[in-house]
Amino acid sequence: MGNCDGAMHPRARAGVSLFNQGRYFEAHEELEAAWRAESGKVRGLYQGILEAGVTYLHIRRGNFSGAIKVYDRSMRWLILWPEVCRGADVGQLRRDLEAAIIEVRRLGAGALDQFSESLFQPIRWREV
Repeated sequence: MGNCDGAMHPRARAGVSLFNQGRYFEAHEELEAAWRAESGKVRGLYQGILEAGVTYLHIRRGNFSGAIKVYDRSMRWLILWPEVCRGADVGQLRRDLEAAIIEVRRLGAGALDQFSESLFQPIRWREV
């Protein structure tokens, strides 16, 4: 897709840190700022990570249809990237999101209050 070598934008790194703290709304704000600051294709990576956090936020709030819809959008972005890009383990993020959404679908709209947030995994990360 784009150039995966090099470091993430500082605002994207801040967004990943917030994501990993379970602060998905704040992560969205930082990742959106990074998305706006970038001009290259890596914007799509930031968009995918941003929407992964929004997926988790919808699950946390019990919004079944929102979680499914945003998950689909997130995966459309994330599938375009290799396993590791700009230090983020994108492949593992895709697998973690899929595991969460499988559980969401299993529970259904009426039982999302039974969802275990232990399925919200952090983005595995290494500085590049």
